[in-house]
Amino acid sequence: MCRRRVLLGAAAASLAAPAWAQQFPSKPVRLVVPYSPGGGADTTARLIAPRLQDVLGQTVVVDNKPGAGGTIGDDFVAKSAPDGHTLLIGAFAHAVNPSLMAKMPFRTPDDLAPISLLVTVPELLVVTPSFPAKTVAELVAMAKAEPGKLSYASSGNGSAQHLAAELFKMRTGTDIQHVPYKGGSLAVADVAAGHVPFYFGNMSSALPQARAGRVRALAVTSAQRSPAAPEVPTMAEAGVTGCEISEWNALLAPAGTPPSTIERLHDDVAKILAAADIKAKFADLGADAIGSTPAELAAFLRGEMAKWAEVVKVANIKIE
Repeated sequence: MCRRRVLLGAAAASLAAPAWAQQFPSKPVRLVVPYSPGGGADTTARLIAPRLQDVLGQTVVVDNKPGAGGTIGDDFVAKSAPDGHTLLIGAFAHAVNPSLMAKMPFRTPDDLAPISLLVTVPELLVVTPSFPAKTVAELVAMAKAEPGKLSYASSGNGSAQHLAAELFKMRTGTDIQHVPYKGGSLAVADVAAGHVPFYFGNMSSALPQARAGRVRALAVTSAQRSPAAPEVPTMAEAGVTGCEISEWNALLAPAGTPPSTIERLHDDVAKILAAADIKAKFADLGADAIGSTPAELAAFLRGEMAKWAEVVKVANIKIE
C-alpha cells in the first residue's frame, strides 16, 4: 500500500510539473539574435546553430529581433518560458545598456541565466594611412599637444567603438572629439578617406580594411596579440595599460531555466566551440572561441557592467 501511494504521488507530481520541466529538448530551439542579420552576433549564431542542432536532435532556428540597442530581443528572451527552447545570443550592449538607458524593460542580469561566453573579438585601433602618428605613443603625444583638435569616428553614440575610444581617453588623459556615424562601415570609410583621423573598429570588420591598405593598424585591444594580426602590438605593449576591450557574444536563457538544462546546453556548446574547424572559422574573423562555464560568464558580465558604467559616467554618455 505504501509503495502504491508513493508511485501515485510521483505520478501526480509529474503531471503537475510544467511540461518544459520534464524533458529537454522536446521541440525546436530558437536562438534569438537581438540585431539585424549580417552582424557579429548573427554570424556567431549561424556558425553554432547547425552543430547545436546535430547534438540536440532538434531543429535550431536563428531568429533576428533587432531594435532599441538590442533590448527588444533581450527582453523577448527574458520573458520567454524558462524551458531552454528560447535562448539569447547576448552581445556587448547587453552589459552597457543598463548604464546608458534610463529605463530597461527587464532586469540585467537577474532576468537572464548565463550559459557560456561564446566568443570575444577585440577592437583594432586604425588610422588614416597618411596620419603622421606611426605609433600609439605618437598619437597620444599629438592629442596632448593640441587638446580638442583631434577627433575619432565611431559607429554611433553608446556603441562599443565609442566606449572604447572614451576608455582610451580616460587611460591616456587626452581630449579628443567624438564624431558618431550611423554604422561602422560609414565610420571606417571616412577614416580611410582622411575625413576623421582614427577609429576603434571591431577586429572582424577593421582588419580586412587594414590588410587592404585602406587604413593603418596601430594596436589591438586584447591582452595578447591576435593570431589574426600577430604583427600588431597590444595596447599595453604600445604603452597604454588598462585599455583591454573586447566585443563578445554569450549564450543566455530565461531566468528559472532548470540547472540540468543549463548544464546540458553548456556542455554541448563547449564541445562545439572546442572543435578545431569552428575555432578556425572564428579565428578567420579575428574572434576567439571561448566556451566558459555559467559561473565564469556570470562573473564576466558583472565585470563588464561595472567597467562600462564607469566609462559612461565619466564620459557623460547619454542615449536620446
